[in-house]
Amino acid sequence: MSEIKPNKSRKIIRIVIYSLIFVFVLIQFIPVNRTNPPVKSEPKWDSDKTKQYAIRACYDCHSSKTKWPLYSHIAPLSWLIISHVEEGREELNFSEFKLGDGKEAAEVVEHDIMPLNSYVILHPDAKLTYKEKVEFVKGLVATFGRKVKKGDED
Repeated sequence: MSEIKPNKSRKIIRIVIYSLIFVFVLIQFIPVNRTNPPVKSEPKWDSDKTKQYAIRACYDCHSSKTKWPLYSHIAPLSWLIISHVEEGREELNFSEFKLGDGKEAAEVVEHDIMPLNSYVILHPDAKLTYKEKVEFVKGLVATFGRKVKKGDED
């Protein structure tokens, strides 16, 4: 069996590294949609405080008022972020609000499902203190009501 010479293995490593750099640069040119559609309608918030909590913790993924940070322009991270925003807007969009939307909002905030931990890591201001979370949940219930669970309809 023949051994790979040190110079040959360095050359292979260099080719792999240059290829990865080339692919990374190339994927930056794949177009992605980072637009914010026009606002059609917004909820009638119970208070300005509830609206401010929603803007701070929810609007980047659940409205047409997304603030696109610099890292959202770098593939492949941009693909993940855009996917999260599209999914968030599909689930609940405060900018295309219809009566009956938001019934689960209080529950997902109350149970720490939202905002996502991955979002809070990059947006620490979206993390609500315990007191803020309690106020926000009360405001969400006052604004949207609560989802009725089966057996609780009485």
